Amino acid sequence: MLPALAGANIIYGLGMLELGITFDFAQLVIDNEIAEMIKHVVRGIDVNDYTMAVDVIKEVGIGGEFVTNMHTFENFKKVQTDPKIFDRRMREGWEALGSKDVLERAREEAKYILENYKPDPLPAGTEKMLEDMVAEGEEELGLE
Repeated sequence: MLPALAGANIIYGLGMLELGITFDFAQLVIDNEIAEMIKHVVRGIDVNDYTMAVDVIKEVGIGGEFVTNMHTFENFKKVQTDPKIFDRRMREGWEALGSKDVLERAREEAKYILENYKPDPLPAGTEKMLEDMVAEGEEELGLE
C-alpha cells in the first residue's frame, strides 16, 4: 500500500468531476473498476512452491505445455481479474459485440445498478437506535 494510505481502506473522490462540484454515476462505475484494479495490485500475489507451480514444472518439464494443466486452470483467475467496464478484447471481438466504449458501458452499468440494486435491510433495532440518537441530539440543542 502507498505509504500515505497505510492503514486507510478508502479511495476518495470516486464519481466526482470538476473538483467535486459535479457527480456522475458512470464516472463512479469507471472509478470503482479502477479502484478494484489498484486494490488487486496492492494486495500482491502469494509466491510459494504451490503458486509458482514447482511440482507442475517438474512434471511437465522444460518446453512442456502448461495451459491445459489443471493447476493452471484452477489458479489463473487468482492473479488476473476480468474487468466489467474496460474491454480487453482484440478489436475484431470488440466490434463484433457492438463497439461500446468505456463510457457507454459504464452508463449502462450505472443505470442497471440504479434500477435493480436492493440494499440489505438494516439490522433489527437500528431504526430505533437512530431515532434515539436524533432525539438525544435535539434535546442537547434545545430543539423540539
